[in-house]
Amino acid sequence: MSVGRVTGEVRAGVAELVFDNPARLNAINLAMSQEASSLIDAFAADARVRLLVVRGEGASFVSGADISEFEALRAQPEAIARYEAISQGMFLRLRAFPKPTLAMINGFCFGAGMGLAAACDLRLAAQDALFCVPAARLGIAYRPDFISWLMQIVGAARVKEILITARRYSAQEALAMGLVHQVTPANTFEADVSAYVAAIAQNAPLSTLASKRMVDEYADPTRPPDAALCEALAQACLESADYVEGRRAFMEKRRPDFKGE
Repeated sequence: MSVGRVTGEVRAGVAELVFDNPARLNAINLAMSQEASSLIDAFAADARVRLLVVRGEGASFVSGADISEFEALRAQPEAIARYEAISQGMFLRLRAFPKPTLAMINGFCFGAGMGLAAACDLRLAAQDALFCVPAARLGIAYRPDFISWLMQIVGAARVKEILITARRYSAQEALAMGLVHQVTPANTFEADVSAYVAAIAQNAPLSTLASKRMVDEYADPTRPPDAALCEALAQACLESADYVEGRRAFMEKRRPDFKGE
């Protein structure tokens, strides 16, 4: 069984969730899923956090689930149920994270890595990134929630191709289908992502939170949107101190200093 870990820290309003299992290109084992869930919960409750960045350590994002532990932890019915509950809990926490989330994708983004990326609001890729869902080559089906999230991003026809062919897609192909928002050269990737993230962190937290929640409400195909909630979120922004600060900063031709209040 491979050794891996998930680390996290908060700097200048940005939380980082880092998957670190270099021996397996950051494949996620069950212990890592548990660590990630704890960190996501902590970040969600941390008032300093305005944005969560998800990335892998080193040359890859996440190459999938750690298949090396399947025989021991995902073979019998009870073990499978436990594994799925812990693993799925991590993805659902990320999907439901109350603040904007961004996947910083380089190298391999396979299987569970695609699930992580799809759970995030934003996805930036380095030129060397590769995308794949190899479920058809493993004799398994991709998780229904992952399929739903991918369909919201690229549509049903494209998801069918991704799953049925199980082929690898380049970063440029991912950009063309709308799977990622931007592709930048590998040698400037970290700097480009840092600039992108810093710009988001300077925006009004209540506004970005409201935008994320309202889009999610109207994009979810499983239920009607909560229109009253969306109206309340918009009204809260209008009644906030940040709205006052935004207006004044605009008139004074300066950068606003938003407090999330």
